[in-house]
Amino acid sequence: MAKLTGTIQKSDLEGGHWLLVTAKGEQYQLVGAKGVKAGQEVVVEGSVDRGAMGIGMTGPTFTVKKISPKK
Repeated sequence: MAKLTGTIQKSDLEGGHWLLVTAKGEQYQLVGAKGVKAGQEVVVEGSVDRGAMGIGMTGPTFTVKKISPKK
């Protein structure tokens, strides 16, 4: 399981989806992120699928298992 820290952003591309943007500027398209808001700083746990293709095409897909506020 991977753990990433970053800021939630909303992309309006192709109907909209949630992104996690890390301090290094890496973007991950979040799958299964519920109850999040743009601008939140969070820690997400789950798995990265760098080979997945999605309609958003904004970065690797990150399937969220757990999400919590950054401390």
